[in-house]
Amino acid sequence: MNEMMDALAAGLPQLGLTLTQKQMDTLCAFGEAVIRQNEVMNLTAITDPAQVAKLHLLDSLTVLTAGDLSGKRLIDVGCGAGFPGVPLAVACPALEVTLLDSLGKRVRWLEETLPTLGISARCVTARAEEAVQSCREQYDVATSRAVARLNILLELTAPYVRPGGRVIALKGSAAREELDECARALPKLGLRLEERKDFSFDGAVHTLVILKKTKPTPPQYPRRYAKIKQSPL
Repeated sequence: MNEMMDALAAGLPQLGLTLTQKQMDTLCAFGEAVIRQNEVMNLTAITDPAQVAKLHLLDSLTVLTAGDLSGKRLIDVGCGAGFPGVPLAVACPALEVTLLDSLGKRVRWLEETLPTLGISARCVTARAEEAVQSCREQYDVATSRAVARLNILLELTAPYVRPGGRVIALKGSAAREELDECARALPKLGLRLEERKDFSFDGAVHTLVILKKTKPTPPQYPRRYAKIKQSPL
């Protein structure tokens, strides 16, 4: 865990973030749990402890640079192994986090693991375009990482967010190109680009795409996933 802790501690000042030792210990414990579980379940291609700190933990924590999340409700759409939602729950205890993923075995692992680490988050197994029917526009923030290109992703995430809230997508070096692809989709979904923030971890570009929800998303969205994928907005 020392390599992971060292990399985490070195990276936090670059993000302008300060965490308690307990929070850092918990983040590393979760990172170690992901590495162990990856031996029996495909959670991540990244298993080197220092790289887990940089490319999973620190990458997730970049969301905190977008503004104060205390007292907010956040849904992590397509959370996978728990990124970025779990690190955000650890770093901001006053944030109410919902982890949403369509793969039941991943969600069950999170449900079993998080309480043992003292991490509080609600875990939901469902497809994004279906789960939203029961919680439409009830969240302050929707995050997503490594799920789909923006022109598909935004139709899945925007309906969860209340007007005045934000969609925050964690993207790579193609973020600008993906934003160009979804220029027409933004006004249709009630979104406006607020900011694009670039970060570098070991030379790899990581980008936060921060979008403001300016008005309700029309009720016909999201469509069925096959339709979204076939004909993005």
